[in-house]
Amino acid sequence: MKALRAFARMLESSFRLIGVLTLAVGVAAGQQTTQEAAPEEKSTTTMQPPAGSPVTLEELIREVEQRNPDIAAAQLGYQAATHVAGQVSAFPDTQVMVQHFAVGSPRPFAGYSNSEFAYIGLGASQEIPYPGKRGLRAQVANQEAEARRFQADSSRRSVVDQLKGIYFRLAYLQETLGVLERNDEVLRDVQKITESRYSVGQGNQQEVLKAQLQHTKILQEITMHHREVGQMQAQLKQLLNRVQDNPNIQTVPLTLRSIPYTASQLMELVKQQNPDIKAQQQMVKQSESQVELSRKEFRPDFNVQYIWQHTNGDTRDYYMATFGINLPNRGRRKAELAQAEANREQAKRMLEGEQQRRLAEVQDQFVVAETSAEQLKIYKEGLIPQSEATLRSAQAAYQSGKQDFETLLNSFLDVLGLQIEYQRELADHETALARLEALTGVDLR
Repeated sequence: MKALRAFARMLESSFRLIGVLTLAVGVAAGQQTTQEAAPEEKSTTTMQPPAGSPVTLEELIREVEQRNPDIAAAQLGYQAATHVAGQVSAFPDTQVMVQHFAVGSPRPFAGYSNSEFAYIGLGASQEIPYPGKRGLRAQVANQEAEARRFQADSSRRSVVDQLKGIYFRLAYLQETLGVLERNDEVLRDVQKITESRYSVGQGNQQEVLKAQLQHTKILQEITMHHREVGQMQAQLKQLLNRVQDNPNIQTVPLTLRSIPYTASQLMELVKQQNPDIKAQQQMVKQSESQVELSRKEFRPDFNVQYIWQHTNGDTRDYYMATFGINLPNRGRRKAELAQAEANREQAKRMLEGEQQRRLAEVQDQFVVAETSAEQLKIYKEGLIPQSEATLRSAQAAYQSGKQDFETLLNSFLDVLGLQIEYQRELADHETALARLEALTGVDLR
């Protein structure tokens, strides 16, 4: 019996040992799997939001013009303003009257049958404005409606300008994401070189750590890009009146456009076609018409009234026509005229200020576009090719031990920085052209 108990204890100890060994093997296998999967966790493709096929800017412009609620609201506001002229130029409401004259009692129709003085009357009254007032009121209303039309066009251009700015920024982010990923691959090659040199005793651990640090910085930059892309997508869908959980919008790569106009030609186009200036010009015309109407208000209005009275008995019916004149209060009219003249001068100054603001903005954006085009040429033909050649030379020199790692890393950072700066400058150039299009109303494509 004791032998059996000893044998059982031996089996139990054996099973415990096997369990410990199995657990150790499982932990080791898990650690190895984690280490092998670590590079996949760093993959940037899983961080990218879902996107559809590339969409051109022209397609989005057509969509935003049809679906944007701000554009629709501005257009409806203009349509509502077109109905004001018919209201203010119409004759005042006609008054229809029913009269009853009783004798001997306040009750309705009391005494009508026993008194020849009692009667029932029907009449109508109409106010007639002085000739020319109704036409001037319609003119003021039509000029205000025309100003609303230009304001609606300005609202449309403003929304399209916002759309273009977001589209160009999104295109910049998508292009720089590719730049970061390509340069991260280059950095991986550099990291392999540092590790290989370190393994044979030609390098030091600091070089390996610096390469790993730079790789981590690129991953951080990619993450920040994804966040900004998400913000731009939200703003773009809001302008397009799309549901936010719709697929993300993929942009078409930007291309450099030239300006077929001089600064003087663009400024002339602004004076002729800018909706904000045109709206302010209509406000000046409206204020001038308002001054003319205020002067006309010194003229009296008229009132015409006609009443038919039917009496009881043998007394004949009465027919009464009345013509009245409404004499205006000259003190009030003088104050209204002074206000209209002050509003006219204010509108003229506002027009002058609006023109100066728009002309200055055109000049500013034209300078930005011109200098940006020159910068892009320098980047494309000089800085970027030179930096890439320097990086290739530094890689070869470092691998052969003729150059230090710091020089190689600086060359890599130069390439990365210049490529990103090129994409940023291209987006700024296209944004400046988009602003010029909004100001002048011309298509610079």
